[in-house]
Amino acid sequence: MHPYPHRYTVSASGSPVGNVAVTATGLPDIQTAPPAEFDGPGDVWSPESLLCASVADCFILTFRAIARASKFEWSALSCRVEAVLERVDGAARFTRYTTHATLRVAAGGETARAHTLLEKAEQGCLVANSLKGERTLEVQIIDQIG
Repeated sequence: MHPYPHRYTVSASGSPVGNVAVTATGLPDIQTAPPAEFDGPGDVWSPESLLCASVADCFILTFRAIARASKFEWSALSCRVEAVLERVDGAARFTRYTTHATLRVAAGGETARAHTLLEKAEQGCLVANSLKGERTLEVQIIDQIG
């Protein structure tokens, strides 16, 4: 890992109507628009969906690093983040984030240890740690046969 501070630069450009192009050097462009809740088309990534995606992605990448360092065996992790946007003190902001994680481990795997590592990943996720709002982790651990 590179020493801190890390810097990230992303640009966006748009016109009075249509999608906004989000770009970063060396990465594919992303087209965005308001979500359906803000009268957008609902079929393009929005800032709100990108924020939730960032939390989910960071959670999985953090778990991967923690599991590797802990020498914990697992086969798959899926994650869904549900965020609640509310008006608070006259401003719209996300107030709650619920991370639903489903982890697949070998049959007879250490489910208690898996749960602890998932909690560490939630607590260590730098994206989630950068946000205001209540955070909840809901975990399902599946023992795979074979």
